[in-house]
Amino acid sequence: MPELPDVEGFREVLVSCAKGRTIRRVEVRDTGVLHDVSTQRLRDALEGRRFTEPERRGKWLLAHTGGPTLLLHFGMTGRLLCARPDDAVDTHDRVLFALSGDRQLRYRDQRKLQGLWLAHDDADIARLLGRQGPDALAVSRADFEDALSARRGHVKTTLTDQSVLAGLGNLLADEILWRAGLRPSIRAADLTEAERWRLYTHMRRTLRSAVPAGRVPPRDSWLTGHRDDPDPLCPRCGTHLRRCRLAGRGTVWCPRCQPDTMA
Repeated sequence: MPELPDVEGFREVLVSCAKGRTIRRVEVRDTGVLHDVSTQRLRDALEGRRFTEPERRGKWLLAHTGGPTLLLHFGMTGRLLCARPDDAVDTHDRVLFALSGDRQLRYRDQRKLQGLWLAHDDADIARLLGRQGPDALAVSRADFEDALSARRGHVKTTLTDQSVLAGLGNLLADEILWRAGLRPSIRAADLTEAERWRLYTHMRRTLRSAVPAGRVPPRDSWLTGHRDDPDPLCPRCGTHLRRCRLAGRGTVWCPRCQPDTMA
């Protein structure tokens, strides 16, 4: 599932492929990814305009044009790619943006769980994103602590709640908690000040390392590099990793590095 680092990578694709280029034509191959906008309205709003500097907010990508803004959310399988007009079209290429300079921007998504929205002004953007919490890459320590201390749920569930903190998903939350030595099932409100500070520090370090990779990298030294192994071992201590489900999400942790503080 695309998380904050992935969407940063898609933002870079948009910059390198489309920034400053005129949108010659919008081709919608599957209207199932359009939300609150028809194909014709999307074409009328965007064709003839230029993409300007894009912006990421949490897991959302905002493709500004100096007028209407195209908002993209990638769900579980969405991607943004740069292509040439004569490149073969993939079955899952849902929307194609033909650009000046012989470029084509493609929104590709297999499962179509999210998609594209059109905002005509800042009020539209605020309406679509108004329920989001602060961005995980930009949140201050004070705001982070306030957000966590007010929540009664598990810390893993809290970290992945986009209304609390925007941008973190399943892989990042498990990685950050493992690095911080905190079990995912701990109640967020039960964390001590020192534990919240440790969690904040490791969140920032993890994001700063993952963003340049444009993904949550499956490195050997990371939990994410081993969570899908048949018999996963902790890359820090060699203990067999444990699995469970929290709020319906597959969760992986190390029982030695992330002890049960209530025991």
